[in-house]
Amino acid sequence: MVGTHVLRLLGGAIASIAVLQTGDSMRRRHALSLLAISLSLSLPSLAAQTESQRFHQWLDAQWELTLQRQPVLATSLGDPRYNDRLIDTTTAAYRAQATRELQAQLKGLAGFDRAKLAPKDRISYAILKLDLEQSLAGQRFPEWMQPISQIGGLPNFLAQLGTGQSIQPFKTTKDYDDWLKRLALAVPVLDGSIANMRDGLKAGVVQPRAVMDKVLPQLSALAVTDPEKSLFWGPIKNFPEAVPAADRERITADMRKLLATQVLPAYARLLAFVRDEYTPKARTSTAWSALPDGKAWYAHRVRQSTTVTLTPDEIHDIGLKEVARILGEMEGVRKQVGFQGDLKAFFKHLQDDPKYYYSKPEDLLAGYRDLQNKINALTPKLFDIQPKADYEVREVEAFRAESAAGASYQSPSTDGSRPGVFYVNTFNLKAQPIFGMETLSLHEASPGHHFQVTIAQEDQDLPKFRRYGSSYVAYVEGWALYAESLGKELGLFTDPYQWYGRLSDEQLRAMRLVVDTGLHHKGWTRDQAIKYMLDNSSMAESDVVSEVERYIVWPGQALGYKIGQLEMTKLRAEAEKALGAKFDIKGFHRVVLTAGQVPLPVLRELVMEWVKSAR
Repeated sequence: MVGTHVLRLLGGAIASIAVLQTGDSMRRRHALSLLAISLSLSLPSLAAQTESQRFHQWLDAQWELTLQRQPVLATSLGDPRYNDRLIDTTTAAYRAQATRELQAQLKGLAGFDRAKLAPKDRISYAILKLDLEQSLAGQRFPEWMQPISQIGGLPNFLAQLGTGQSIQPFKTTKDYDDWLKRLALAVPVLDGSIANMRDGLKAGVVQPRAVMDKVLPQLSALAVTDPEKSLFWGPIKNFPEAVPAADRERITADMRKLLATQVLPAYARLLAFVRDEYTPKARTSTAWSALPDGKAWYAHRVRQSTTVTLTPDEIHDIGLKEVARILGEMEGVRKQVGFQGDLKAFFKHLQDDPKYYYSKPEDLLAGYRDLQNKINALTPKLFDIQPKADYEVREVEAFRAESAAGASYQSPSTDGSRPGVFYVNTFNLKAQPIFGMETLSLHEASPGHHFQVTIAQEDQDLPKFRRYGSSYVAYVEGWALYAESLGKELGLFTDPYQWYGRLSDEQLRAMRLVVDTGLHHKGWTRDQAIKYMLDNSSMAESDVVSEVERYIVWPGQALGYKIGQLEMTKLRAEAEKALGAKFDIKGFHRVVLTAGQVPLPVLRELVMEWVKSAR
């Protein structure tokens, strides 16, 4: 069981750390004195220092191995050393090596004496152990047999890199040469994806037909024959001045040849396979439990996403209760604005009336940029910690817009050369209501993902795997959903329609608890899931379809949002009750944000110990 397992490993380490995260300087000095006394009584400080130093050296070595094995991760962090590399993850040899490395890391981790580690390091030990154990447990499931879907996979990701508008740099001649080398390495990976999908056909591990129909137009857009009409031609059309004319000529010729003779034919092979061989044999079912070993596979996904021990049935019931509660609040808004008609009629009114939507993409983007400035000025009310890096609002690329989420966030580079990015999907403006903009900005940007991700990246006290590597959905997305609830305290949601937008987005996350478990545990059909969401929200049908098809190919992930938010809201309420007038909202937020990505049981212990220290 996740919770008790992690807490047993942590021992008393959390108590010491949470004390240090209070905002009061006198209390902090007192806490440091107590911590020094505690350490001197419990273990020799030199021994703890030595064990922790050894632990950090080992962590640094493991992180370097991670970057070598995941060179695109290094690129995303602004580390250019491996920009010319791409690892072929489609081979059996790669999978076997990954298993050996996980086992070796667990063995190496076991070589440290937890009792001799500094308090923060004991938490890192526990988190890494859980990460490695969960990853190793997941090796039994054939994720590799489903390498592409309508929401992601290497073909689309490569195209994003190659546009020149993503994380791959195109500023110097070396940048271009690095990309040419990396792109050439993509060909065997694309062909390997075909081989793995063929294995999936034989094993019965196949994507549903409904989602593969969405993949075909994406691949068609990538499998063009003319290099100059390819998305990969973007950097050639936009050479920076730093690249000399002679280099431009050589790079252009090399790119044309690589695309024409290797990359585009590989995309054509993938398209032909998916169209002619795979999609006709795609399954008609949607449940993950319908796959071989699917029930255990889904249970594993649920544990990874939520970090708690709730069963799918318990999560489903929580979702039903939350959906009913939020519908009641929506009814209150309907009455407040004086709408004549029932709630379903109100939903339809919000869907159909053009005054609630922009007619031009540029107006939507400008609206989000205005909100960026407005919210940035308000966050000091509730936060005494801010990210150093800023973010920019950017439109989702056209080739992936039809199937992409309504919005997403990309973290900044660690060297400050690239800001965070709040991606806004303008493909269907009817899926981007004006009344939802404040909420979406709070979630994706400040103080949501941009705060959480960037503050962790900038925290030099956290080991690198916690700053960049761990990904606990319940913490990351739970924080972003909690951040939405801060709108009124920040001075937003003054318009009842904007408050409705906040309820609408919360309703989406509540419905996810019902629909995800309904699809993969209770045997719901795609149409049944779509109808449920349409009946309980004012979401556009196109948006609902996109959401449901996302849950179909990414089971369990959507559960972390609401489960995490409910726990954070509960933790705040418990802290407010315990501390009364002493409760400091800035201190609470500092504890949660400076924890780094942690499982929810660990976050609870951190907050509760902060409460004890603040009394």
